[in-house]
Amino acid sequence: QVQLVESGGGLVQAGGSLRLSCAASGRTFKSYTMGWFRQAPGKERDFVAVITWSDGGAAYADSVKGRFTISKDNAKNTMYLQMNSLEAEDTAVYYCAFKNGGWYGSRWYQDRGRSGMDYWGQGTQVTVSS
Repeated sequence: QVQLVESGGGLVQAGGSLRLSCAASGRTFKSYTMGWFRQAPGKERDFVAVITWSDGGAAYADSVKGRFTISKDNAKNTMYLQMNSLEAEDTAVYYCAFKNGGWYGSRWYQDRGRSGMDYWGQGTQVTVSS
């Protein structure tokens, strides 16, 4: 089992910034990826970004490219999502997720990640006021 705990959500004005954190604990794996997904009211859970823990390779949803940056701290087993130039459309509950195994390809995370990730955090609310 892997436990994931998100933090850092909150209320911010449009154009502002927030940084989300996801602390992982529990079972260890040789190769895995971690990512961020978000779910707005009445909508499906959507892929935001993913990072490969071994080499830091990352992929992003088109809607956040250039504004969000995913990163990790191996020593702390913590993943981050730096969100800049926030827009009202970014309002959602943000979830941290873990997938055992190697890199599945950015398309897999976009299309299948919402049901295919192995472990999920409890979510943290991000609200952007316009």
